[in-house]
Amino acid sequence: MAFPDIQSFMALLESRGELLRVREPVSRDLEITEISDRLVKKGGPAVVFENVVGSDYPVVMGLMGTRERTALALGVHDLDDLAAKVRALIDLKGSGGLMGMLGNLPKLRDAMNLPPRRVKRAPAQEVVWRGDEVDLSKIPVLKCWPEDGGPFVTFPLVITRDPDTGERNMGMYRMQVMSKNTTGMHWQRHKTGTKHLEKARKKGQKLEVAVAIGGDPALIYAATAPLPPIPGLDEFALAGYLRGQRYPVVKGLTVDLDVPANAEFILEGYVDPQEDWVVEGPFGDHTGFYTLPDRYPLFHVTAVTMRQAPVYPATIVGRPPMEDAYLIEASERLFLPAAQLIIPEIVDYHMPPAGVAHNLVVVSIKKDFPGQAYKVANGLFGLGQMMFAKVIVVVDDHVRVNDMDAVWREVTQKAVPGRDTLTTRGPIDVLDHSSRGWGYGGKLIIDATTKRPEEIGSPKSSREAQAQDTTSETFQPRASTDLPTFEGVLDQTQTPDGYWIVTLDKTRAGQTRDLAATFAAHPAAAGIRHLLIADEHTDAHDPGDVWWTILNNIDPERDVWLEGQLLTWDGAKKLPEEGFVREWPPKIVMDARVVARVDRMWNVYGLPEQWR
Repeated sequence: MAFPDIQSFMALLESRGELLRVREPVSRDLEITEISDRLVKKGGPAVVFENVVGSDYPVVMGLMGTRERTALALGVHDLDDLAAKVRALIDLKGSGGLMGMLGNLPKLRDAMNLPPRRVKRAPAQEVVWRGDEVDLSKIPVLKCWPEDGGPFVTFPLVITRDPDTGERNMGMYRMQVMSKNTTGMHWQRHKTGTKHLEKARKKGQKLEVAVAIGGDPALIYAATAPLPPIPGLDEFALAGYLRGQRYPVVKGLTVDLDVPANAEFILEGYVDPQEDWVVEGPFGDHTGFYTLPDRYPLFHVTAVTMRQAPVYPATIVGRPPMEDAYLIEASERLFLPAAQLIIPEIVDYHMPPAGVAHNLVVVSIKKDFPGQAYKVANGLFGLGQMMFAKVIVVVDDHVRVNDMDAVWREVTQKAVPGRDTLTTRGPIDVLDHSSRGWGYGGKLIIDATTKRPEEIGSPKSSREAQAQDTTSETFQPRASTDLPTFEGVLDQTQTPDGYWIVTLDKTRAGQTRDLAATFAAHPAAAGIRHLLIADEHTDAHDPGDVWWTILNNIDPERDVWLEGQLLTWDGAKKLPEEGFVREWPPKIVMDARVVARVDRMWNVYGLPEQWR
């Protein structure tokens, strides 16, 4: 199903009982975030705030805040259908005679929807602000978290064109509002927008930029998708393919760029590569931690166009699960067939919410030879944005990659610490606060597949053992309640599948190393394979919270090591005395006064008690 725009999707959700309306005045400063965060985390409906203090425009949140709504937005019954759709498109038949070739026609019709369609008039240009009329404070841009540096546009579709090739790019980069007509432009070093800006700098010219807010749901998703650099394949093409119709675009009024004709708002302007960059941030990011202030380019807004009655769509990111988890899962499903073309032994893969996309990838494979898990993991590190993956866990083909309890059981049963774990280095997401360097750090591969004789040191070869069960190792996990004490330990528990979880108030250098040595020598370590050390703000009895903290707080090369028989994961904060030179960021926590106000106003806002 193709939606003409965001508002038509909202109407469908409302007809299905999946969209609420709040008519009482609500603040865009933190309050909308607190309400929306509760709804998303409890699988609740989308919500429209019709009366936003200080703005004439309503705000809509949580449009793709569940797996089911994301599938509906992308025109499929289930996100798994995306993989089937792409697999059918790339499986073009070149044989089979006339009937075989005729079987390609439906796929070719799908491909015909890739190029966008130019229109002369557009709803997105019904109202125009130019020059001094531009005032971004009139648009209800949200301040999402208490320590944010200001209000941020969180659902921007940022459009630029390569100054050399003319190739178009659309990406989603947060934008901090700096003044009535400027914003920051969060182009990280690996992003296409950064490359376009550098090319403009070399040519001595400004880079034209258009930012769409809204469009239809397929376009919003497409702006987040990790598209490969294939000429002619851009985000408009992906959206057209997903919606089954060519995407309508119109030429910008003050920039020579195509913009989505069905957007709610369009910001037009430029970035001057000769201009000094500005301090942007802090920002409560998708990692669940704040990213600290840094310098980024300044976007000058020369015109704003919009509908007669626009709605401002926004999202929030922070502690998982959040709305972005479902967009990430959509990308998983969409790009699975492409990954299987390149690495055919891949059965499935998953990036769980606790890994906030890049920190953890679980991949299942059909294993045929020793070392295949490392072959697959290293292959994944070379695929586009998968280069940012921090930990890759490889499991057998029968394991459901989205069942994390099963995955972690496979890890303790089939991966011997030290023997079946391997650290390496490579690019890391620049938002990662724990890596050894900015955008550069350690990575960890865990081979949790059934082992071949060569992988366990057996004198037999796989050929000799073909008819036999190659698994000759057994590990019997045993949880103990007689646990040692140690300086700074706040809570600890052992799980039945072989994990020892500790929360630590770290106050000195080397404290985690000393703790690991003490615990590894204790009798309670006998039935354990992994020692997980998390910070003082972690719930030791919530596995999702534990893994989210640890995966954020480790550089595997520095912070994952073998202590006795325990693979130790040091997810505590790092100190300057330990050689960590960057500032350690705080976890995102909402202001208690805002939480209390939302509690008081919940029923006044007409919100159902079940989502409180």
